[in-house]
Amino acid sequence: MGTRRQGREFALQVLYQMDIAGLEPRQALALFWQNFEPNADTRQFTTELVEGVWQERERIDRLIADATEHWRLGRLARVDLNLLRLATYELLAYPHIAPGVTINEAIEIARRYCSDEAPMFVNGVLDRIATLIGKKAQSHGQTS
Repeated sequence: MGTRRQGREFALQVLYQMDIAGLEPRQALALFWQNFEPNADTRQFTTELVEGVWQERERIDRLIADATEHWRLGRLARVDLNLLRLATYELLAYPHIAPGVTINEAIEIARRYCSDEAPMFVNGVLDRIATLIGKKAQSHGQTS
């Protein structure tokens, strides 16, 4: 598994932990790193994602709410919501990563951690968010 994929999966797990336990990033990351010892690049990417989602969560949640017309955020499964938050932050904060790469990574993570219907839902929501923020989803061409 690549550094970024593992970082994304770790970030999802930390964000979920924060959401369920009401922890702040430093607390959740400290607990998480007690159980995992990734390489420095994975640890840095995970930390950047978690802290970025935390700092931008109001903006991110507004974008998700706008993209999920008939769903309240509280109705979304916690894992799905945190995966959408993670990918939305990546769309906003990492211009060197193609939107299609971010979306495809989120779909693959949804296949691993979410319900059978989640990958299609995640794809639709993130594609809409990419459109809302002015990024055309492209699935080829840039790094993951």
